[in-house]
Amino acid sequence: METQTDMGKNFTVVMEQDRILVEDYLSQAFAAEPRHADLQEAMEYSLLAGGKRIRPVLTLETCRMCGGDPQAALPFACAAEMIHTYSLIHDDLPAMDNDKLRRGRLTNHMVYGEAAAILAGDALLTAAFEQLTKALLPAGRIVEAVRCLACAAGSAGMVGGQALDMAGEGRALDLDELELLQSLKTGALISAAAELGCIAAGGNQEQLQCVRTYAQALGRAFQVRDDMLDIISSQEELGKPVGSDQANEKSTFVTALGLEGCGRLVARLTEEGIEAIRGFMAPDFHIWLAQSLAQRTK
Repeated sequence: METQTDMGKNFTVVMEQDRILVEDYLSQAFAAEPRHADLQEAMEYSLLAGGKRIRPVLTLETCRMCGGDPQAALPFACAAEMIHTYSLIHDDLPAMDNDKLRRGRLTNHMVYGEAAAILAGDALLTAAFEQLTKALLPAGRIVEAVRCLACAAGSAGMVGGQALDMAGEGRALDLDELELLQSLKTGALISAAAELGCIAAGGNQEQLQCVRTYAQALGRAFQVRDDMLDIISSQEELGKPVGSDQANEKSTFVTALGLEGCGRLVARLTEEGIEAIRGFMAPDFHIWLAQSLAQRTK
């Protein structure tokens, strides 16, 4: 009989296999392009810096869960990761969070300068939509993927959340304001990554709604846990400075709920997400992923 530990090991192998697929694809994404000054080098510096690759893995495994071929969803998955990477480059800029470390090494603007970092982020944002068009899928699915990712990345999603984040510095945000901010800044792209997998598989509207509910709960839990780690983890574990939220006088879920309250919220959101996808034939990976992220230490 397979134990919970054995199942975790098996899913870790699946996640690593997906991660390797994503790394291989990303490493070749700009290989054939002409090199303009240090633009492509700056793009690849951040894009190929590793990380958990949760978003592209979520795309691939959601495609599989919805009955599709994960290989066909690879351009969608990598498009989501390009959007995520561009957002990190821009978030780290002096005008935003002014962070000097990301994933254990100097942030993009510390190596290439602010102008090059801005351009690298701009180029990755644009390249993401080019990647969507490279998927060998029906045109209707590609159009739906473009709509999905554009909505999640723009003013109604991630960028809107970042604007709220910047506007909220120096004042206390209530829980409703925090929920809205993080549902846009973090949750929108995580949700889009999962939805892209369902779209690639040709999933129906009922499946898409279940996937969306799961991923939105996952994204909220991820951010709450992130706020907790900014207090209880270390720079060595996270690969970036800790305590920056407090230093920048940012309201977080920890300031609103305390660590114990955050722990309870993560547990509740994780269970809500899991319940949303129990109706699929093979939701086990998604259940394991939600539980793993709820307990992560980095």
